[in-house]
Amino acid sequence: MLTGKHILLGITGGIAAYKTANLASMLAKLHADVHVIMTKNAQKIISPVVFEALTGNRVVDDVFARDSGYQVAHIAMAQEADVVMIAPASANMIAKLANGIADDMLSTTMLAVTAPVYIVPAMNTHMLEHAATQSNIEKLRSYGCHIVEPASGFLACGDTGKGKMPEADVLLEYLLYEAACPKDLAGKKVLITAGPTTEAIDPVRFISNHSTGKMGYALAKNAVRRGAQVTLVSGPVHLPAPAGVRMIPVTTAQEMYEAVDTHFDRQDIVVMSAAVADYRPKDIAEEKIKKSDAAVMLELERTKDILGSMSARKNGQFLCGFSMETEHMLENSRAKLEKKHLDMIVANNLRMEGAGFGTDTNIITMITKDQVRELPKMSKEAAAHAIFDQIVTFL
Repeated sequence: MLTGKHILLGITGGIAAYKTANLASMLAKLHADVHVIMTKNAQKIISPVVFEALTGNRVVDDVFARDSGYQVAHIAMAQEADVVMIAPASANMIAKLANGIADDMLSTTMLAVTAPVYIVPAMNTHMLEHAATQSNIEKLRSYGCHIVEPASGFLACGDTGKGKMPEADVLLEYLLYEAACPKDLAGKKVLITAGPTTEAIDPVRFISNHSTGKMGYALAKNAVRRGAQVTLVSGPVHLPAPAGVRMIPVTTAQEMYEAVDTHFDRQDIVVMSAAVADYRPKDIAEEKIKKSDAAVMLELERTKDILGSMSARKNGQFLCGFSMETEHMLENSRAKLEKKHLDMIVANNLRMEGAGFGTDTNIITMITKDQVRELPKMSKEAAAHAIFDQIVTFL
């Protein structure tokens, strides 16, 4: 995902410096070329050897080091970076950067950086809230730096409040936004549905399906990384909201229909990956609902056909649906493509190991009017990337 991308990590002397090792490891696993600059104080908290082992590159800490591998290290490292993140960024380093002070390797390099810069403040709450620190943070914003808001919680010093460095997976999303994808959806509005819907039988029981929302959430993340303005209509799932996405939580098929109906006309692309419950119980007379465990014979009625309803009023949107099949996958998916007037349908066979609900992988076939493209088993993030690669060819 990050092959050929140069990521520069700056690490200062905050206790959260140990967390950056996990971030460096994540980036290396995504095949990024990760380079690390550590301040002298950072090295008192975690050894440079850790980062050298994780990244395969020598940690640089001295402007005048003769063994850095560069002719002029601070200029070369600044120029090759695709994105820079300082995590943790101490109050001292924030003050230096805000005022153009260049008295160590990291602060000197930062004066030569032209790539996007993410500053991750991490410190005691009172230090963070001090007027000088807040003024310096605002200065950095005015210079074009991105400030990652600290988390709140129990701090290493024993205080409780704002000042914690976010976890590595949160920081990774910012770097992926900058470096993982071309911004080929910049200026586009994308609506995505994800997860299951549930239809109540009584206060305890409901009708639903096994959808976890992983595919839809991967699609939302990928669209954001491509620069799109993303609205995610999500049924009940156990996943964190993707960064940079407008979330609309729903429960029933009717609620999902209403959310999609409200936003559909303003979209450029609509990808409907939600597994909507096809049926819901008709109203059950109160006297038939027993307090015992005896089953109630349900009379069912169909829920609204959201995809069909939206395709009937399509006005320039690219509309992509999903098809889950247990047999005759291509034939059934082609029929759905034509019947619902879709631009593309993404099909998978629920009988294939590694495809469908509840897995981190998927095996998909992308079908358009003129093309069938089968993909091998891959992560749902990779599948989402492939889906949008296909969609942008039609825009």
